[in-house]
Amino acid sequence: MEENVSGAGRKGATIALAGPKAASPTALEIVRTRSLSSLVAQEIERLILSGALPAGERLNEQHLAARLGVSRGPVREAVRGLERSGLVVAVRNQGSYVRTISAEEALEIYDLRAAITGMACARLATSATAAQLAALKAIVKRMDAARRADDAPSYYAANLDFHAALFIHGGGPRAQRLYEDLGNELHLFRRRALVEPENMRQSNAEHAAILRAIAAGDVETARAAGEAHIAGGKRRFRATDITQPPQAVSTTRPPQAASKGEKNDQASDDPPQPPRPARRGLGAGRDPGRPRQPARPGNLP
Repeated sequence: MEENVSGAGRKGATIALAGPKAASPTALEIVRTRSLSSLVAQEIERLILSGALPAGERLNEQHLAARLGVSRGPVREAVRGLERSGLVVAVRNQGSYVRTISAEEALEIYDLRAAITGMACARLATSATAAQLAALKAIVKRMDAARRADDAPSYYAANLDFHAALFIHGGGPRAQRLYEDLGNELHLFRRRALVEPENMRQSNAEHAAILRAIAAGDVETARAAGEAHIAGGKRRFRATDITQPPQAVSTTRPPQAASKGEKNDQASDDPPQPPRPARRGLGAGRDPGRPRQPARPGNLP
């Protein structure tokens, strides 16, 4: 069978466990068990995490509704949910935007993730089953294969699966939600830090160390390995140019209104970008009055 890990990492990711593989749900089954707004939220989240909607981008409800083939109601509800998860920020009288995180905030989030990851690894060292260990080992092998192929997107996807599994098996519901929220805020930065082959090699060596400690039932070593891995991610992130925001994989943007009348109808949907806080970090030194330039594709997997 398969265990869904969407509650603590990449939406829709699965981890194979012992037993027969369950059949994939049909489109009708998905519609019966999921609300339209939750499906819309999942798709908008995918666009954000892939970089198609880059940091600082305004979420225009009408354009998103047209893009997804739904009415504006489910889009509005989906955006509110994404605000609660930390991917989107609402600016009063201006609208909702893909969240932009400062370098200082990103580094603090790494520290928080280190603490709860160490806890999950320590707890898993006391309770891991053979099936859980086998699933984790299989994910580490997937990452190693992706690293050898210099396939950063596949490596990153498997990396999310590995961390999700740690929290499914070693963390309680609160820890899972906290880790997911913190991870969502860092997705684009974490992708950038894992582009280089050497960074992927270091990262997966740390995963293997975590797995060895868990398999040995060594609680303190597992905790230390989990914390060291996130500290390594923080170090790799700092080695990138943290004065620049992560750039998008794709810069696909919704089409602008064609006519003046249409533009006037949606004037409330197209306010100026929210002001940038005057703080040191991502975007430091940038004139807050200048419009954001589209990100150049190709800098991330």
